[in-house]
Amino acid sequence: MTDRAELAKFLTARRARLRPAEVGLPESGRRRTPGLRRQEVAQLAGISVDYYIRMEQARGAKPSRQVLAAVGRALMLSTDEREYLFRIAGENPPTAGGPNRAISPSTRVLLDNMTVPAYVVDACYDILAWNRMAVPFIGDLAAVPETDRNMIRWMFRLPDDAEPWSSPASVDFARSTVADLRAVYARYPGNPALAALVTELLGLSGRFAQMWAEHDVEVRRGHHKKIRHPELGELEFDCQVLYISDSDQRIIVYCPEPGSPTATVFAAIAASITPAAPGAMCAAPDHAGIPGKGVNASTLAAFGPAAARPESAALPAPRPVTVRDAR
Repeated sequence: MTDRAELAKFLTARRARLRPAEVGLPESGRRRTPGLRRQEVAQLAGISVDYYIRMEQARGAKPSRQVLAAVGRALMLSTDEREYLFRIAGENPPTAGGPNRAISPSTRVLLDNMTVPAYVVDACYDILAWNRMAVPFIGDLAAVPETDRNMIRWMFRLPDDAEPWSSPASVDFARSTVADLRAVYARYPGNPALAALVTELLGLSGRFAQMWAEHDVEVRRGHHKKIRHPELGELEFDCQVLYISDSDQRIIVYCPEPGSPTATVFAAIAASITPAAPGAMCAAPDHAGIPGKGVNASTLAAFGPAAARPESAALPAPRPVTVRDAR
């Protein structure tokens, strides 16, 4: 339902904040009120002046999606403002073209300053960035092509008789991941890369095809992990999911209980990492004093994001890394 009164107030307020020079129009003498004139907004949007005046006066027909998009561009609305414009006009906001892969500088700083394993994934489960604490768990992905950093591909490449599939917890994790992917599929309709990923997985794995056919939908949330690391031993932690709202990315963080044996292991890994100057390469953890030196990602196939990395995709032992992104 269109909220005509709010739509009129919002358009008037957004128009008043713009100067002609900001939208490429010449300054034309003194103005009695700040901002653009109504006829200027109509000109920029490619609609009639009378139609736009009726919108600001809460009169006339309900504006179409095309008109809303044009007015949003004319008023230089931000993403949040454009979404608000559509909603008060009684329309669903336009969907984004596809998952955002750009990592902001603040996200990289956040990762580098965490003393627990953490990495960033986009909506399609491509790992975009990681900190050095995560290397013993996901390997040194700097040695892996960007096209092969997808967690779901790793998972469903495993043969049906692989050890992880014998664990109910691993199966539940896989099922919830597929349900989350279906939610993403609806969030980015028609996105070629996402459609190609789903098509590939349907042909690659009968298990994925079965789970996809169940049509479960569930946005990814945090969960508790109990794992046996082949080098670090028994570990237990909460796997928290922190959403970056303006990019639809997620930071996956391994959070142990304070004072627990897992917290002690994580602290030892953190202590073994040599601090690096901003922007410099940093030494990967040498795991001094703890088991796990030279952990290879191929040994991690039974748990975590490296589940299902086949032997053919085994990575070398971690080499010097810092937070990376796939730009």
